[in-house]
Parts: sequence; C-alpha cells; structure tokens
Amino acid sequence: MDKSMRRGTWEMIVAMLISGTIGWFVLVSGVPVIEVVFWRCVIGALALLLVCWLLGYLRVDLLSYSTLGWAMLSGVAIVGNWLLLFASYAKASIAISTAVYNVQPFMLVMLAALFLGEKITVQKLAWLSVAFLGMLMIVTAHGEQQTGGEQYLLGIALAMGAAFLYAIAALIIKRLKAVPPHLMALIQVTTGAVLLAPLVSWQSLSASFEAWAALLTLGVVHTGLMYVLLYGAIQKLPTAMTGALSFIYPIAAILVDWIAYGHRLGWAQWLGVAAILLAAAGLQRGWWWRLKPDRRAQGV
Repeated sequence: MDKSMRRGTWEMIVAMLISGTIGWFVLVSGVPVIEVVFWRCVIGALALLLVCWLLGYLRVDLLSYSTLGWAMLSGVAIVGNWLLLFASYAKASIAISTAVYNVQPFMLVMLAALFLGEKITVQKLAWLSVAFLGMLMIVTAHGEQQTGGEQYLLGIALAMGAAFLYAIAALIIKRLKAVPPHLMALIQVTTGAVLLAPLVSWQSLSASFEAWAALLTLGVVHTGLMYVLLYGAIQKLPTAMTGALSFIYPIAAILVDWIAYGHRLGWAQWLGVAAILLAAAGLQRGWWWRLKPDRRAQGV
C-alpha cells in the first residue's frame, strides 16, 4: 500500500469513528431535524471557510462553472441525505438507522460500475457480501427488540433513502478529484444552508445551552473536521475499499447507542460486527482464497 492510500485509509477510519457519534448529538440537541441540518450547514460552513482561507483554497482558478455546478449538486444530495437519516433516528434506534444506512457502499459500487466504468471483481463482491450479511445480522437482531409497526418501517425506508443520496454524492465527488476536499465540503454546506434557510422556523434560537453545544459540535467536528477527512479519503482510495471501511461507522454507532442509551448487543450483533470487520480488513489487505493448482492434472 503506497503512502497516499495509507493516509486515505487512516482518514477514512477517523472520519467513520466521528460519524458514529452523530446520532447521539442529534438526539441530545432536541431540535427539529430541519434546524439541526441547517445549523450544521451554517456552523460547518464557517469552520470550513476558515480552513479554506488558511490553506489558500479561496481562489477562483480552482473551480470552473461546471465543477461548481457539480459540487453544488452533490451538496443537494448530502443535505437530503442528512435530513432523511436524522429523521430516521426518531423512528428506529440509532443503531438500526445507521446499520441500514450502510447499504450505501453497495449502491456506490454499482453506480461507479455503471457511470465510471469501474470493474467489479469477484473478490470485491465477496467481501462486500460478507459485510452485508453482517449488517443484516445486526439489523435483524435489533429489529427483534422493536415494537414494530409503520414507524419502524418508515425509519428503515428513510435510512435507505439517505443511503442512496449519499452514494450519489460520493459518485460526484469521485468525478471532482482536482477540487480540494475542504473546498468541496464548503460548497456543499453553503448550498445546504441557502436551500434550508426559507424552511427554518427558528425554534432553535431559544434552545438550551446543551442543545447549542450539540449543534456546535455537529457543525465544527462532525462537518468541518469529519468531511475534510472523509472526502480526502474518498479521493485517495478505490471505491470498494472506501465502501469496506465505511462499515466502521455502524460499529461505532452501535457502541454509542449501547453506552448512551443502554441498547446492549446480543450474540447475533457481535457476529455481525465481526463479519463487518473481517470484510473491511479482507478488502483492505487483499485477502482472497486461491485454489492450489492440481499437480496431478499438470502431470507432476
């Protein structure tokens, strides 16, 4: 593994660990979902604006009109992704929503094959299938603890919709490798803030100190820092490896759900976690089963 891929791997790992705590901060804020996303965009934009200024990325020569348009389109997808995912937390648990949301690597691999011509090998499909089976074990085991009903199914549907929008955004990001990830994230959250401003009811202005602390953290850490790491990793790593490492996110979210809300993992969930970790490691390290040649067939 070369230096660029090694750095991208660590960026992806840290980004996914940070992502795993998002659900807790969203619920702690107690603010309507639209306002959570709006303030995340506003605060994140301010943090990213400072970063881009310090790094010298606020230059018109870094963007063409076409590139800016694609970056803004990815911002629309990202904001829609946040709205659906955050709404799903109230319908299903953080762990359920996050685990279902992580079907997005499979969507991304398929979209990349369709639109970018990336090859899907048997090895990639095998490891992604192992990770997918692990995710199913987690979802099924958690689902047995739920009361069921339309709200739970709606939560699952919202998480699936969020996954599809994220896959679209990631596909666009891969087309814009020349754009610094810091600048890309700035364009996206700025687009989100402009789109959501007319829809905000401003209930959050009277929110508690705890709520604003959660919103500030979502903006600075979960947006300013996390998306710089995430987009930097996406631009350095192959799609399949990005997808495999993305499964660290649901593992972290399940642990946060356990610690914060006492949702303990059963044996099936731990097996699912093990399968996901195995798949991530296998794809990253290139593990594969190779049949030994039949020496008798070769006349040896």
